[in-house]
Amino acid sequence: MISVTLPDGKIRELEKPLSGKDFAKTISNSLAKEVVAMEKDGEMVDISTIIDADCSINLIKLSDPQGLELLRHDCAHVMAEAVQELFPGTQVTIGPAIENGFYYDFFREEPFTTTDLAAIEKKMRQIIKANRPFEREEWAKSEAIEFFNGIGETFKAEIIEDLDEATVSIYKQGDWLDLCRGPHLPSTGKIGSAFKLMKVAGAYWRGNSDNEMLSRIYGTAWRNEKELDEHLNFLEEAEKRDHRKLAKVMDLFHFQDEAPGMAFWHPKGWSIYVALENFIRNKLLHAGYDEIKTPAVVDRKLWEASGHWEKYREHMFIAEIDEQHANDKRTNALKPMNCPCHVQIFNQGITSYKDLPIRFSEFGSCHRYEPSGTMHGLMRVRAFTQDDGHIFCTEQQIEDETSQFISLLSSVYEDLGFKSFDIRLSTRPAIRVGDDSVWDRSEAALEQAIQKLSIPYLVQPGEGAFYGPKLDFVLQDAIGREWQCGTFQLDFILPERLNAEYVNEKGEKVRPVMIHRAILGSFERFIGILLENYSGKLPLWLAPTQISILSVTEDANDYCNKLKEIYESEGIRVNLDIRNEKIGYKIREHSSQKTQLMAIIGMDEVNSKTVSIRDIFTSETETLEQSESISKVLELCKKP
Repeated sequence: MISVTLPDGKIRELEKPLSGKDFAKTISNSLAKEVVAMEKDGEMVDISTIIDADCSINLIKLSDPQGLELLRHDCAHVMAEAVQELFPGTQVTIGPAIENGFYYDFFREEPFTTTDLAAIEKKMRQIIKANRPFEREEWAKSEAIEFFNGIGETFKAEIIEDLDEATVSIYKQGDWLDLCRGPHLPSTGKIGSAFKLMKVAGAYWRGNSDNEMLSRIYGTAWRNEKELDEHLNFLEEAEKRDHRKLAKVMDLFHFQDEAPGMAFWHPKGWSIYVALENFIRNKLLHAGYDEIKTPAVVDRKLWEASGHWEKYREHMFIAEIDEQHANDKRTNALKPMNCPCHVQIFNQGITSYKDLPIRFSEFGSCHRYEPSGTMHGLMRVRAFTQDDGHIFCTEQQIEDETSQFISLLSSVYEDLGFKSFDIRLSTRPAIRVGDDSVWDRSEAALEQAIQKLSIPYLVQPGEGAFYGPKLDFVLQDAIGREWQCGTFQLDFILPERLNAEYVNEKGEKVRPVMIHRAILGSFERFIGILLENYSGKLPLWLAPTQISILSVTEDANDYCNKLKEIYESEGIRVNLDIRNEKIGYKIREHSSQKTQLMAIIGMDEVNSKTVSIRDIFTSETETLEQSESISKVLELCKKP
């Protein structure tokens, strides 16, 4: 008898070996129709795999996340077959499933273009309709290398040569085959029709710019047409909200080649930045933080002492300086983070336990080298400013500091329009500094602190910072995308490395706990998130233009100019438009720039000394006395 343990702990006895498909039939015929693969002792395998010994089995259906991932991977295989049928001589390289879809990298002399996608997609549908089974074969490594070299698939042969295995698995779908670990769906027909090829991009072979440039085709695949339509609608909405497009329309910032990954802020964009910075500064002041400022360029000796030179050197911008009266160069680095500098301020003078906790905040300007292919508008840049802060405290104060920080973060997020967030506890990574005993203490302290708050959280093993465990705070925007912004990182290591100490109640010098924390993270990235969350229609207290004054006729220009002066004297951000253009044109133009309030001024308003305020977002117009209009606008623009 063969004992099979199911996920619910129940055991089924088999009198003889069975395939996964036949095993599913022993449970129910309807289940057998749904299963597409299985986990055998925790390993994903084809549903045709024979169960011939005691094991645990988890049957995978297309409705399961693993089933959808298989569907996407199969789509990549089908696309590769379609490409080689339509474009003979094209070599296939690597084609994985990814979030929401799949891609495959191809090598050919003439790169693919978007005009090729329709033909490829049509051929894919023919292959799927043929419903060819996916069949697995085991080949000797030498045999596989010889075969792929023989048919001109040199990239595939190179992949096999690098494998540390005597045999490799080959999957066939009809006459077409590919190197693959598997598993796969039972046949191409299981993929269905809910897929679409999306775009073409370039990619270097094995991610190395010294290697050949490949042509990458991306696709998306789903279980049914409804899921596909929902995803395409989501992409369309995300495209409309792209902060880079909004920045052009709203005249907020730009990037250029002379400073890659570094934003040039225009007046309107900078007004958003300053308003957000002042808002956070006020919050931190009331939360007991002392604001500081530290140098942007620091000698490598500090980075070596902190451990960043060893762990983070490749991401640092280095500046070498010829010192006078010295024979060699002095090596400095633009700071990629602020923490070692904050320790230097803490180390000035003698600190007593009575002084703790000490909370430093800094709008710290940082620079990190990001590969050019990874940069994306404000979301990933090389120069940014953090709403950074560091708390120096005792181990006994960790719980209170955790609670106070989460309360502060919740308040900030709510004021910015995010009502909820997820918390994720990230534990020790594979590459780290410090002894395991120190990590045991810090992880236990942080988990105990979050548990006592009775707040739900998820554990992310191995995702901690190299110096300590952390809590990450993840927002969800208006269209359901997740953004990791806030962080709260416990550090027992850096105070030791940089000789931070305080005098305890016994008169002994001991190390403080250092907490690295941020709420927004990068100002640049958070402004990008805000722009996309609100689709450019920012809350009025943040909006670069709080009201536009539009003249209906030239005879109203003097009144408009005086009104602008009055509004600006009250601190209201005003845009004056007295161009000789039709009022309808002006309204449309300012609407496209996401201006919410417009003061429409014609001769009726001039003669009655009133202001007609139109709210574009609500389509309401209200005519008010001048003083009433000021009060109205000030109330609408009031900070949280």
